[in-house]
Amino acid sequence: MPKSPIALALHGGAGARRSRDYTNEIRHMAGLVEAARDRLARGDTALDVCIATVVELEVSGLYVAGRGASPNAAGVYELDASLMDGASGRAGGVAALEGFESPILAARAVMTETPHVLLAGAGAARFARSQGLAEIADPAAWFTRAGKGEANHPPGTLAHGTVGCVVRDADGRLAAATSTGGVFNKLPGRVGDTPIIGAGTFADAHAAISCTGQGEYFMRNLAAAQVAMRMRLAGETLDQATAAVLAEIAGLGGDGGLIALDADGNVATPFVSEGMKRAVLDRDGQITSAAF
Repeated sequence: MPKSPIALALHGGAGARRSRDYTNEIRHMAGLVEAARDRLARGDTALDVCIATVVELEVSGLYVAGRGASPNAAGVYELDASLMDGASGRAGGVAALEGFESPILAARAVMTETPHVLLAGAGAARFARSQGLAEIADPAAWFTRAGKGEANHPPGTLAHGTVGCVVRDADGRLAAATSTGGVFNKLPGRVGDTPIIGAGTFADAHAAISCTGQGEYFMRNLAAAQVAMRMRLAGETLDQATAAVLAEIAGLGGDGGLIALDADGNVATPFVSEGMKRAVLDRDGQITSAAF
């Protein structure tokens, strides 16, 4: 039997502003899609490709996640991440994690090395250290604050940035992963949708979704899981489900976007914000990368 089409999408956040040049990010995202395509062609699983791609987004320092994150109101970097394997239903996440280079690798360890789904704060940090994950020696030298020139909302509102990836591999497995530094100047201890399975990240046999935007609104709508449930229970298409969920978020006054794909490899990348950095490998093998 011939292999089925591979497909994937990634995002670098829905905080893009037309006043800023994203040439480097667009080029970088396209390169990551090419690398992910090659891994899938070699037979890597959807989950492994999701994780590897998000790690590269985190360490690049180009996006408001991982190395590119911005500090909270107390000057501390608290990072969130989660992932979900649609084939098995397994998931893992970390919230308000301090001191580690790759939150998504910590989330993977939560999934594979514990009976839990989510670890937070000091407990998450102790666990990440026990797993030998790379620690940040000097935050002042490590973090690039990629969003410092991306003032995508007025002061005191929920300016944001996130990265994520969704993948369908050649065996039809779906997976999703998301990582973020959270909203800019957030209150210490604030956790958004990114590490919450069903809110910012979700994958099952029907769809894989990674969200980006004002997380408080995505949490109120269980945005990621709602897309999949609309498809599974209401028979909506991927485009219908993603559009409906974002319409609800916009109706509440929120903004952002998401990337999603379905079991057939169809991809959707809608947003209700000024822009969203994103790149796609569609089921026909075409690669696109854009910010608006």
